[in-house]
Amino acid sequence: MTRTKTPSAELPPHPVLDEHYAGREQRVPYIRQLFDQTAPSYDRINRWMSLGTGERYRLEALRRAGIRTGDRVLDIATGTGVLARHASELVGPEGTVIAIDPSLPMLQQAGKRGVENRACGIAESLPLEDASVDLISMGYALRHVCDLRVAFDEYLRVLKPGGRLLLLEMVPPDSPLGYRMTRLYLKHLVPSLAVLVTGRTDARRLMQYYWDTVDRCVPPRTIETALKASGFSAVKRSVLHAIMNEYTALKPGL
Repeated sequence: MTRTKTPSAELPPHPVLDEHYAGREQRVPYIRQLFDQTAPSYDRINRWMSLGTGERYRLEALRRAGIRTGDRVLDIATGTGVLARHASELVGPEGTVIAIDPSLPMLQQAGKRGVENRACGIAESLPLEDASVDLISMGYALRHVCDLRVAFDEYLRVLKPGGRLLLLEMVPPDSPLGYRMTRLYLKHLVPSLAVLVTGRTDARRLMQYYWDTVDRCVPPRTIETALKASGFSAVKRSVLHAIMNEYTALKPGL
């Protein structure tokens, strides 16, 4: 069962973004509509934004996290199923991958990619039994949950003892020059060119929201502290290429 949190205990990944929605109660409908509308062009935007390196990076991250043949994997906020598809190949026919996302259009795109086990759901209320998966993955979606503490409690609940957690997220570089360059690319260049690449004006709004959530997300230390508070052990953060963060952790018990 998901633990009940009082409002004072909530830990949102970022504050209310006034330029996107008026209040906290409008956040979830706004995000869902945004991803529903852009699902058909989402992969094209990401391939262009990552200069074609995104899929390989996700595959390598799964390997670094220790995914094994025969594992039962849960991919949360799967989107178009990039991580889930790679996980399916790595666990083989003996394993299982379950892909969850709140957006039905995104799940449809994941199905086209070959992801078979798909379900509509959110991180804070996972439709799985206790201690039922070996590994949880989440790619660049931690910024979209409502409450980090509730989500992490749920992750711990559904993991088996000794189960592994992999969270991929983007964080602005610490250096002033790196920050300015990243901001120029993600805030200004990417939203404008996303429209040209896809021919869709809603692609601009998607990428503007992408940068705003990256820029205003809680710092990595807050995420690490929340993971430990939920009961995870061996919490680690690795940084690649100055902006790519990998959070890994274990559920104690083995």
